[in-house]
Amino acid sequence: MFSTDARDALYDIIRMRRDVRAEFSGDVISDDVLWRVLGAAHHAPSVGNTQPWDFIVVQDRQRLEQFAEHVAGCRQAFADSLPEDRKGTFGPIKVEGIVESGTGIVVTYDPERGGKHILGRHTIDESGLFSAVLAIQNLWLAATAEGLGVGWVSFYEEPFLADFVGASGPVRPIAWLCVGPVTALQEVPDLERFGWRTGRPLTDAVHRDTFVGTALEQDIAEA
Repeated sequence: MFSTDARDALYDIIRMRRDVRAEFSGDVISDDVLWRVLGAAHHAPSVGNTQPWDFIVVQDRQRLEQFAEHVAGCRQAFADSLPEDRKGTFGPIKVEGIVESGTGIVVTYDPERGGKHILGRHTIDESGLFSAVLAIQNLWLAATAEGLGVGWVSFYEEPFLADFVGASGPVRPIAWLCVGPVTALQEVPDLERFGWRTGRPLTDAVHRDTFVGTALEQDIAEA
């Protein structure tokens, strides 16, 4: 159905996707690109076709600075909680890019969208939340294809962000995404470059038949 070039481009985009912090160029995403990226997010699969997400676009600089100030306080609280050796590793790691990106996209989740009887959520209620996270992944990959960076900010207090964007229960904000043009995308993820944590090889994550079954790596070695 798709050409080899199209397939390879998709895998390249997945491989190149990064959680961007320091590489934002300072330019603001154009409206046409913004809508394409949001359109990709809105095309994500969702349980019961409920589309339980909304997207709040924040571009007012004063509001970006206000949220950045809140995040800085939360970041410092985390830093203060670390043992001394981890503080030294964490110190150089930038965790925001809120103002520098020029655009924040807050993704919200509404567990009541679709009513009480949602096909697919009868036994696994979290599938609604998982659907909103899939929208974030779509947005992230589309942004990468557009030459943009995305940084997922998680150093915030949820009640603060809910009040900040005017989301009231049962709707909750589940992510603040910094989105904007970048000067480059790092080849190696920041947390690996700064020594915080390295990634796992795929062969450690794939199992046969059960979680405690034979690892794929051993299957390959014995084939």
